[in-house]
Parts: sequence; structure tokens; C-alpha cells
Amino acid sequence: MNIASRFSVLLGSLAIALSACSSNNPSTTSATGSPQARGEAAGTIAIGVGVAQTSNVALLGQEQVAGAKIAEKYFNDRGGINGTPIKLLFQDTGGDEAGAINAFQTLINRDKVVGIVGPTLSQQAFSADPIANNARVPVVGPSNTAKGIPEIGEFVSRVSAPVSVVAPNSVRAALKINPAIKRVAIFFAQNDAFSKSETEIFQQTVKDQKLEIVTVQKFQTTDTDFQTQATTALNLKPDLVIISGLAADGGNLVRQLRELGYKGLIIGGNGLNTSNLFPVCKALCDGVLIAQAYSPEHPGAINKAFREAYMSQYKKEPPQFSAQAFTGVQVFVDALRGLDSKQKVTQIPLPQLRVELNKQLLAGKYDTPLGEISFTPEGEIVQKDFYVAQIKMDPNGNNGKFVFLK
Repeated sequence: MNIASRFSVLLGSLAIALSACSSNNPSTTSATGSPQARGEAAGTIAIGVGVAQTSNVALLGQEQVAGAKIAEKYFNDRGGINGTPIKLLFQDTGGDEAGAINAFQTLINRDKVVGIVGPTLSQQAFSADPIANNARVPVVGPSNTAKGIPEIGEFVSRVSAPVSVVAPNSVRAALKINPAIKRVAIFFAQNDAFSKSETEIFQQTVKDQKLEIVTVQKFQTTDTDFQTQATTALNLKPDLVIISGLAADGGNLVRQLRELGYKGLIIGGNGLNTSNLFPVCKALCDGVLIAQAYSPEHPGAINKAFREAYMSQYKKEPPQFSAQAFTGVQVFVDALRGLDSKQKVTQIPLPQLRVELNKQLLAGKYDTPLGEISFTPEGEIVQKDFYVAQIKMDPNGNNGKFVFLK
């Protein structure tokens, strides 16, 4: 065989090898919109969920996982995206910015999701959301209530009402319970962006109500001993205590305040808005006031279905974090259904689908467990129903519930 013939055979063999490689690895042809290239498996549509399943934030993130999984079953039982099931792909963000960034990068680049519900903390959102925004991947924040979240970029929205709207309700409720309140002690976690944002709202609300802030005490979300801060505050004889932190640190602070003899009202911020607080401060959680963006008693068919599914599985009322995660998945599903009615979303190349999905999502109105919601063009949630609940614990401290105030 001469050199030319050998070269011809070699080229033919190489072409066969390349053809086989291409047929066995569809992800190399992402422009075709093939399932593997689009982060889909066995004819499903992949939606990412990046929340905290570990770390000191896991008490909140686990509730979000529960809500998202209920949503996945609920919508797939009802046909998914006009016959195509959704598939939630979960990534653990942990409790810090690096974990959120890694989770988002994995969901975007490896899992090739159409959009992401997450992260758990506002602190994480300020670091991870720009990653998604730059990749033109829509993100729906399920619990990011700090100022400035939707302003991160055009692909960032949230189904969690901003703290500026929710937090003042609990202060007004405290004054309704005890009109004699005059002196207020403030505590907040200085290493958490949401807590820092929330305490600013609380402090401004206190001033607007003509109350006196007698002290502002700082702590870390990783702290467990609050004796110094609590003693300093209680020596100033406050009538009201307001805490912005997370469930573990906030619960320990509540417990230690009560053990030191404080008998006045306590307001907890959104980070304490979880039944996972109950095992931390037990019977001493009793009476804590928390503003809410969700009520299990909200009328509506979808909230009834969500509530029944949650109670059937977990034997307790669904918390706000689960309801918001369900809602985050829902707005993606409803938006995908809207797109699919115009053109099958499984035929749209992934980069184009992400862009079109974001537009559809922001333009929609949604009947959710939170009530009817929509979005501003910037991605801010528009929600009309808010509540204040007070924790009521059994005397033994083993069980408790949120009782919604009228």
C-alpha cells in the first residue's frame, strides 16, 4: 500500500471514530437542544435548587428542600410542562458564599439547568447571583429579603418579600399587645448580610414609632454564648427585644435572655421564622413574635394542596421557607408552560430558553401558596398578604406552633 492509500485509510478511520464519539456524546451538540446538552435526563426538564443542606443554615435549607420536593411531585402529577416532567437537581450551598458559588457553577455548567431556585441566605445571593446573571441563567430567590437583591441583575428575581415590607409588621403587633413599650434592645448577627439589612429596618421602625433604642448588640451566627451581650442589654431594662439572626444562634439568644430573667416581648426576624427554632429554645421560645409572608390558613386551592401534602409527610404545619421554595419552583413551572404553549421548550436551545424563560417569568401572574404574586420588571415580588405570628409552646417544650394574630 502506497503512502497516499495509507493516508486515505487513516482519514476514513478517523472519520468513523469521530462519528461514533459524536453519537455517544450528544452534549457536544448543545445547539441542537438535545436532552443531554440541556441538562435533561430521560425526557425531563431540569430546574436547579441551590440551598443550604449543611452548616448552621441547614435548619432553613432543609425546609426549602422539603417545599421544593413537594412542588416537584405536585406539578409532575399534573402533567409537568404540558406532558414533559420536571426534574429538580439539588446542590448544597452550605452556609457561606464559596459554597453558594460552587453550587451555582455546578448547576449552570455541569447540570445545565434552565434556572435556579436559591440560595438560602442574602449574603450568599450577593456572591452567587452575579455568576448566574453573567451566564444569563434566571435565578429566583426563595428567602433572600435583604435590600438590593433584584438589583443584582436582569436575571435575578425573588419570591421572598423584602424585609422593609415585612419586618415593621411585628413591631406594630408588639405595640398592640403592650402599648406601654418605650425602651428597645436590638441584637443582630454582624456577619450576615440579611441580618444587617433587617436590623436597619427594625431600628428605623423603632425610631418611627417614637421608641428609644437603649442598646444595639452584635454577635456572630456561629455564636452559642450570649451572656455578655444579654446581660449588658438587660441591665438597661428594655421593654422589647428584637433579634436579627438565624435559628440556631437566635434560639440560643432567646433562651439565654429568658434564663437571665427577661420577661418582656421578643421579636424574631425572618431567620427565626422556622419551627426548627423550637428544639433550640424549647419552652422558652413561647411568646416570640415573628412577621410572616405566609400563612398555612391562606385560602386557595394550591395552598390547600400544598398544606395537605406537607402535613401528610411531616405531621406539622408548613413553614414559610417551605412555602416560598414551593413557590420558587412553581413560577418556573408556570413560566415554562407558558413558553411551551408557543413553542415546545424541549426544542429550544438552552441559552435561548434561559433568556426566554426569564422574560416569561417576570411577565407572569401566579396563584401560589403565598397568595397571588407577580414581579416588577426588575424582579421584585409584588405580594399583598402579610401576617404576624406568635410562638405558642407546650409547657414541656417538646412541641410548638405559630399562632397567627388577627
